[in-house]
Amino acid sequence: MTARRPTSPFAHPPQQPPAAGGGGDGRASDEERVAAARQELLEGVGAEIAASFPGITRLGGQVVAALFLADAPRSMDELSQELGRSKSNIFANLRGLEAAGIIERRRESGARHDSFALRGKYPDVIVGAYLGRLRRVVQDKRALARRALALLGDAQGAEADAMRARLDDLSRKYDLFAEVMEQLLPSIDGPVDLERLIAQVPAPVVRSLNAAARVAWAAGDAISRLSGRAGRKR
Repeated sequence: MTARRPTSPFAHPPQQPPAAGGGGDGRASDEERVAAARQELLEGVGAEIAASFPGITRLGGQVVAALFLADAPRSMDELSQELGRSKSNIFANLRGLEAAGIIERRRESGARHDSFALRGKYPDVIVGAYLGRLRRVVQDKRALARRALALLGDAQGAEADAMRARLDDLSRKYDLFAEVMEQLLPSIDGPVDLERLIAQVPAPVVRSLNAAARVAWAAGDAISRLSGRAGRKR
């Protein structure tokens, strides 16, 4: 995927810290190093969020990074000033991030405007939001396959039979995905503490899952190769 041209003053390819610094010895100053590290994080998280959540731009990811680095909730005005972007652009991404369950809106007592904060720790909140989105995608595709089958009904003919076979296979796969997700990730809504989750899984279980995954991928590759050869021989 071709990266979009950055538009924010903060959103350009990260540079090395300047060679000349405040110390006069050719090294970057502490302030310059902090600025470079901040810029790197803004760019990286911006690209990550934009690639993972439709409707949220690179600026939305930079908002996430800014909130992660902040020591308190930020208002829209503060985020606009920190990121050097218009309030309208900030607002559009705040709405998308809120809808995705990544940030939450707050109104402090006596405050005139809302402020915004991450819904949980980073990156736990991103993992939780992504799993929630994946669950919705699977459910939507299950419903899509069933609707298409219902519309096809008892239509006859070679074309109808071929479509029915494909839709049956698609429906079966999404049903399987939904079942596996429900068993492994039951109804997660919110941040996922991956560090704690991984720490609680016994090492033998991790090794068994790894071995099973390797066997499954190898079997899938073998079946694909055999199917390809069979198709070329026809």
